[in-house]
Amino acid sequence: MVNAAAPADTRSSSRTTGARPPADEPGRRPRRSPKWLSPVLFCAPFAVLFAAMYVAPIVYAAVESLYTVKRSGLGLSAPTEVFDPLANYTRALDDGAFLDSLGRVALFGVVQVPLMLGAALLLALLIDSRSARGKGFFRLSSFLPYAIPGVSAALVWSFMYSSQSSPINRLLEPVGISIPFFDGDLVLWSVANIVTWSWTGYNMIIIYAALQSIPAEVLEAAKVDGASAVRIAWSIKVPAVRGALVLTSVFSIIGSAQLYNEPTVLRPLSDGAVSTTFTPIMSAQNAVASGNYPYGAAQSVILAVLVGVVSFTFFRLTSRGEQG
Repeated sequence: MVNAAAPADTRSSSRTTGARPPADEPGRRPRRSPKWLSPVLFCAPFAVLFAAMYVAPIVYAAVESLYTVKRSGLGLSAPTEVFDPLANYTRALDDGAFLDSLGRVALFGVVQVPLMLGAALLLALLIDSRSARGKGFFRLSSFLPYAIPGVSAALVWSFMYSSQSSPINRLLEPVGISIPFFDGDLVLWSVANIVTWSWTGYNMIIIYAALQSIPAEVLEAAKVDGASAVRIAWSIKVPAVRGALVLTSVFSIIGSAQLYNEPTVLRPLSDGAVSTTFTPIMSAQNAVASGNYPYGAAQSVILAVLVGVVSFTFFRLTSRGEQG
């Protein structure tokens, strides 16, 4: 009797003391972390870097633009910043040099972007054609200028443009032609030529990659129906790369607004044709160099808003056309 009752007493005592059952007890599920935790931890490094390197400077510039720099009449005391939300924006919109830089970049984008993307599309179609030979060589040679840093490319082209050492003008000298690359009316297109040379290959690679997604059956069917190579390119290939063209157009619009390296490198050789306010970013940099950080920030904010509006409008118009 005593031996039979002992196990029962032991079980009852374990229940009354509140001891936890073993972890491997059947029917007990292991504790799991919430489903949302893994994606959050995975994206956390990017989110931190994005906030620190992108969001924080934008917020800082926007806040800084709300202040204006005040200096004493004699300039003996240190300048102070006074909260005046509209002063810098009013001054920027009344600044003829800054407005000229905006118009100059707008003209640059309207002319250079379509020409560059047209050349990139043509190169992509030529390399993608069935009769093309040496496709790898032409892809690499077209993309190679993009691999050269923008400052280095501008230095090379400054030698090509120089009035003393220009090989272009030397070749044209027998026919009595001399191109004034740094003339006030021509210097913008000299800069556009450098940008086109550097970025056409990059855009061509994007368009060429989009061409590879066209099913071979579609092209074969068009060829069987008697469509010529030009007809296939215009009616099948170009519509198929519409998304790539829109993407490269938006990138090019943003890149045109960020024009800085090329005109800055050419400025010492331009005999004043490239001023310190030649582009909006150069104008903002000039304000910062003079110690007026809030005014430079206001110019940057205006440029960012204009580029955002133009890019969004272009994207909506092209999307509406695609839906229609």
